[in-house]
Amino acid sequence: MGITLELVLLLALSVVGQSVFAVFEVETPWWRKVLKWSLLAGVTLGGFALVGHWILLFPASAAAAGLAVHFGWCRRHGIHPARATPRRRYYELRGWRWPDP
Repeated sequence: MGITLELVLLLALSVVGQSVFAVFEVETPWWRKVLKWSLLAGVTLGGFALVGHWILLFPASAAAAGLAVHFGWCRRHGIHPARATPRRRYYELRGWRWPDP
């Protein structure tokens, strides 16, 4: 099967991750998003040569760790973890400027 499985997983994570979690990254600079996805893809594809399909544990564990941190952070700060509400409070906690009407 080769590296096809890893490429399919990375594509699925990219499409689903960016679609579902975009609400949490509205004001994040473009370069941070590119860096995050580049590191994920680079480590996954580069690691394939070393450990084969076992490298799929890396993106899976990174996603699980990210979700755990996200839910914990949201709970601690009174933010709904799936809707990022109340939105104004979420912006304040992230250090983003609230959009003027």
